[in-house]
Amino acid sequence: MCRNITTLRGLEPPATDEEVEAAARQYVRKVTGVQKLTDATREAFEAAVAAVTAATVSVLDDLPERRVPPTTVPPLRRAEVQERIARRIAEREEHERMHELGVAHTH
Repeated sequence: MCRNITTLRGLEPPATDEEVEAAARQYVRKVTGVQKLTDATREAFEAAVAAVTAATVSVLDDLPERRVPPTTVPPLRRAEVQERIARRIAEREEHERMHELGVAHTH
């Protein structure tokens, strides 16, 4: 259904909590069509992410180990994705700093 969700079972090292939640978040985005959270969608969206995360952890714990590791590297393990995340965090921090200093800027 969603080609952006990579296989987490059988990763070495095992999938992190962050990777499981990212996959759950991507799944919920896909099935709901919600790309940006609003006050009207936030509560239901986050509840769904928590439920999918819990179900994912449960099924990964219950399934036997894979004999062959997945062929695709999860996004959070890719250097270009880590760089993009770091850039977004830096931009967000700079934006917040501008607000704190009262510097005029655009949104």
